[in-house]
Amino acid sequence: MSVAAQSELRLARTRSAQWAPALAAVCALVLVAATAEIVLDGAVGHSALIPKSPQIAGWLSGIGERLGFRVFLIAILAFSAGYAGLWALGRTVSKRWAIALIAVLHAIVFVGPILLSTDVFSYIAYARMGVEHGINPYLHGPIAIPHDPVYHYVGTDWKLVATAYGPLYTLLSYPFAPLGVEGALWGMKVLAMLASAGTLALVWRCARLREINPVGAILLVGANPLYVIYCLGGAHNDLVMLLLMMAAVSLTFARRDAPAAAAVVAGALVKATVAALLPFMILARRSRAQIFGALAALVLGLLIGLLAFGVDGINIIAALNRDAAFVSTDSFPTEIAHLVGKPGVFPIDHDLLKAALVVVGLHLMWRTWRGYDWVAASGWALLAISVTSSWLLAWYILWPLPLAVISRDRRLLVATLAVQALFIVHQLTPLFAPVS
Repeated sequence: MSVAAQSELRLARTRSAQWAPALAAVCALVLVAATAEIVLDGAVGHSALIPKSPQIAGWLSGIGERLGFRVFLIAILAFSAGYAGLWALGRTVSKRWAIALIAVLHAIVFVGPILLSTDVFSYIAYARMGVEHGINPYLHGPIAIPHDPVYHYVGTDWKLVATAYGPLYTLLSYPFAPLGVEGALWGMKVLAMLASAGTLALVWRCARLREINPVGAILLVGANPLYVIYCLGGAHNDLVMLLLMMAAVSLTFARRDAPAAAAVVAGALVKATVAALLPFMILARRSRAQIFGALAALVLGLLIGLLAFGVDGINIIAALNRDAAFVSTDSFPTEIAHLVGKPGVFPIDHDLLKAALVVVGLHLMWRTWRGYDWVAASGWALLAISVTSSWLLAWYILWPLPLAVISRDRRLLVATLAVQALFIVHQLTPLFAPVS
C-alpha cells in the first residue's frame, strides 16, 4: 500500500472515530424513545399487548394512546436497530454513559405498567393461595381462589395450572402476598429491578475477570430489547434465576467451588433450567467441593420444600414434563412443523426434541471434559433448551445471553443474538401482512 493510501486510511479511521460517539448517542436515544413510547402507550390501559391490570401507572395515562400492535412492533424494530448499533459501537461508550443508559431504560419500565404477559399475576396468585387462603399452590391452580382480587388478572391458560416454579421462588414470593394486589405488584417489580441490577453487576465482574470489555458486556445484556421490554417489563422471575446463575459463575471464577455449586442449585429451586450449568461446572473444575456443595444445597432446599409444600413441592420433574407438553406459536419446532406442512408439534416430535437435546448435552459435556470453556458449553446448552422447546417465550432466549457475553467462544454470542433476531422478526410479521 502506498504512503498516500495509508494516509487516507488513517484519515478515514480518524473521522470514523470522531463520529462514533455521536452515532452511539443517537442509538441510545432511539432505545430510550422506543421504550418510552411503549410504556406511555401501555399506561393508557388494557389492550391486546397490555394485560388487564391494576392501574399502577395511571398517572401516565394521559400522555400516550392505547398501545396497538403496529406502534409496538415499530418501536421494537427501532429498539433492535439501536441495540445493533450500540453493539457495533460499544467500545466508544464510556462506563458512565453505559450505566446511565441502562438505568434510564430500567427506570422507564419500572414506572410503567406490566407489559405483554400475565405471569406476574400468577406469581402473586400462588403466593396469596398459600399465605392468605392456606391452599397449597403445588396442588391447585388459581381457580381455587376465584373470589380473590388477583384471580381476575391471571391468564386464562394458567387458572387451572398449579405452579411450576421451584419452592425457593414460591417462598420468596410469600412476603408480597399480604400487601394486596397492587402492593405485591410493586414488590415484584422491585424484586425484578434488584435482580437485574445484581445480574448486570456480576456480568461486569465476570467480564473483567475474563479480560472482556465490561461496558460492552453489560450493554449487550442490560440494553437488550427482549431483556428490557419483555423480561423486565413483565417482572419475570427469570431475572432471579439469572442472578443466581451469574453468582455461581462469579463464585467459580473466584475458586469458591462449594458456594458456586450451591448457587446453581438455588437457581434451580427458582426455575429448574439453570441446573444445566452444574455438569459443565463440575467437569471443568473437577472439584469434590462442588459436588458436596451441590448435594448440601439440594438436600437443604428439598427439605425446606418438603416441609413447606409436601412431596408435590419438590416434584420438579413432574412439573417439567407437564410444561414440556405445551406448544406456543413462536417456538422453533412449531415453525419448522409448519414449514414441512405439518399442522403442529405431535407427541413423537416432543420425543425427538428431547433426544436431540440429550445428544447436544452429551457432546457439550464431552467437549468440556476435553478442555472447552465450560461457560460457553453452559450457554450452548441453555440456547439448545430454548430452541428445542415447543413452549418458547421471549425471556427463555435470554437465558444464555449473560454467559454468551463473557464466553471465550464468541460464536455463542452471535448464535444467541441470531436466535433473538429470528424471534423478533417473527413478531414483526404482522407489519408486512396485507391489509384486508
